[in-house]
Amino acid sequence: METPLACVRRLAKRLDERPSDYDALLEAVGSRPFVLLGEASHGTDEFYRMRGEITRRLIEERDFEAVLVEADWPDAMRLNRYVQGDRRDSLRQAFDDFQRFPQWMWRNEQVRDFIAWLAGHHAASAPGCDRPPVGFYGLDLYSLHRSAEAVIAYLAGVDPGQAAIARRGYACLDHRGDPFHYGRNVAFGLSPSCEEASIRLLLDLLHKAPDYLRGDGRQAADEQFFAEQNARVVVHAEEYYRAMFGSRVDTWNLRDAHMTETLAALHAHLRRQGGQGKIVVWAHNSHLGDARATEMHWAGGQHNVGQLARQRFGADRVLLVGFTTHTGHVAAAHEWDGPVEHRWVRPSRRDSVEGLFHQSGRDRFYLPLGLPEVAPLEERRLQRAIGVIYRPDAERASHYFHACLARQFDAVFHLDETSAVEPFETGGAWDREEVPETYPFGL
Repeated sequence: METPLACVRRLAKRLDERPSDYDALLEAVGSRPFVLLGEASHGTDEFYRMRGEITRRLIEERDFEAVLVEADWPDAMRLNRYVQGDRRDSLRQAFDDFQRFPQWMWRNEQVRDFIAWLAGHHAASAPGCDRPPVGFYGLDLYSLHRSAEAVIAYLAGVDPGQAAIARRGYACLDHRGDPFHYGRNVAFGLSPSCEEASIRLLLDLLHKAPDYLRGDGRQAADEQFFAEQNARVVVHAEEYYRAMFGSRVDTWNLRDAHMTETLAALHAHLRRQGGQGKIVVWAHNSHLGDARATEMHWAGGQHNVGQLARQRFGADRVLLVGFTTHTGHVAAAHEWDGPVEHRWVRPSRRDSVEGLFHQSGRDRFYLPLGLPEVAPLEERRLQRAIGVIYRPDAERASHYFHACLARQFDAVFHLDETSAVEPFETGGAWDREEVPETYPFGL
């Protein structure tokens, strides 16, 4: 039987840093309306750049209509308004709502370049174009207070009486404190729960939509949908922060279920607006690779967006794409809420997916999966995941998990050596050079 190493060497398509590098991927996309582009870390330049290049081709050649990213809905909405031609902000100012840790995940030069292109694409295609502009949206649910404020602001413009009801209903969220404090106080009986009020306000917003939209066009429908999504964020975030202090609900599952609901809601909205509902998603590999092929499902019963999207929309309508690296540098923090640092990524373990790819000697390549001939890559192997925190001193425990690559993704891009994204703001921690340590990485 063919070895995994021989399989990689046979199937890997070398990347030449040309547009043609993505031809095979676009062929695999076909008519699928959902393309989910991952990343092995939240701070790698090449992952952002490559996702941007792939997304441009999907927009220009396959008529994709939206980019949905692992960011909060109201934060991304400010960028979306800039992309649509709202110039009350400069390009740099349009990023100013990304103030929650980790700011550099979206406040970086690589994302800025993509947003500039997306805005330019809209401006160039707007005259005489009957298709809605490509949008840029957020998947996540951390914006409990900002989403509540956005719902109230919308209602103030269309229904002042309902806005007053919303102010009273959301008062129990305690806007003065951190959402974690809200969850803790409710869990320990120190504050009332906002569960019932947030659900009621979402249902009211949905019920009253025909009145709010009477006689208005596409823009009004968009604004109503944006408000509805903020109200959903409040419902799901309220549950998420309460669950953090309980023991019966897996907060990971709540978060990825919300992300999938957001994907489905945006797909439906685009179709109601006359589009096809074709969406590109940018998020971490751990969210987009099918969880059923990973340790997170085997050991903990967790699901993720990749799994739920395949189940909800059909595996033949969803393309899951992973990105991996062997070594290089990454933008990451030492601890939660710490400053961004320019970190050296230790060479991958020899018994990992990344180690296997490095041993192939192919350097930079595209690897198609999901085919009978990739059976050798279905065996369980370690895989590395770096989020916004990187702990090389405990790398095996903190950053590696087992997965069956060929069932986890439909395709993978591998880059043997990568570099860090360039944050808008850096400090002394960023400028300190990290000296490589000597220890047996591959053992």
